[in-house]
Amino acid sequence: MARTRGRIHALLALSAALFLAAGCGNDASSGAGKHQHDGKPVVVVTTTWEGAFAKAAGAEDIKVIVPQSVHHAPDYDPKPSDLAAVAEADFVLYAPFEPYAAKIKEAAGSRAKLVEVNLDNDPDKVTAEVAELGKLFGTEDAAVRWKTGFDTEYAQLNNELRAAWPDGKSPSVVTQVFTAWSAKLSGATTVGTYGPEAVTPAQLAELSAKKPALVLDNAHMSTGTVLPDSGARQVKIVNYPGEDLDLLPVYRNAAAELKKAMGTS
Repeated sequence: MARTRGRIHALLALSAALFLAAGCGNDASSGAGKHQHDGKPVVVVTTTWEGAFAKAAGAEDIKVIVPQSVHHAPDYDPKPSDLAAVAEADFVLYAPFEPYAAKIKEAAGSRAKLVEVNLDNDPDKVTAEVAELGKLFGTEDAAVRWKTGFDTEYAQLNNELRAAWPDGKSPSVVTQVFTAWSAKLSGATTVGTYGPEAVTPAQLAELSAKKPALVLDNAHMSTGTVLPDSGARQVKIVNYPGEDLDLLPVYRNAAAELKKAMGTS
């Protein structure tokens, strides 16, 4: 609780400094402020995951707040430069599990539209989010073009993984709740889920009894070996895109890891 109060106090202090700076620099002669971006939206995102959604939707001017080196985004402490970026944004994208996003916008005094994004790499959810963002940004055509390429590559990866099934049978898997999309990508049969909390002894017994061939673990929230002594192979699945904000490599990398686990690298 003390850490939370300290973070809020820091944000309020930073917001005051930014407000004074804005008062000195946002007059008519400065040419600064909103709607000075050649008609292209300025988008600030909390992480590369939201950034990849924004890029897929057609945004070009994207600022990522949380560095990729931060393994668990909600633990990040915003800096003055983060608040300054938000103050100049047209849109701020965040996820519900990132509680500081609203505080960032409020502290910076931004008039940006705060957009909650459903961060899930399930293909149906991704394409729905990208389409909605395209409407918000006024970049619908770019979002449609991205979806066409995405659908093609997703189908190809899905076919390759199905061809790699051991003995031609869909492998049974236990998956962390935020990596269920990778089970769908592979065509695997999900026999149980866990998380985001660590597996309890009761869950361990229940999930082990399902005799899964694979355990799909969330690389960003790993609790170590999930089903020890079960004989299941544990596969590390990465949800967040890289600094290039390209979502497709997330699916390619997951497919490569799943192929290895199925013994057909």
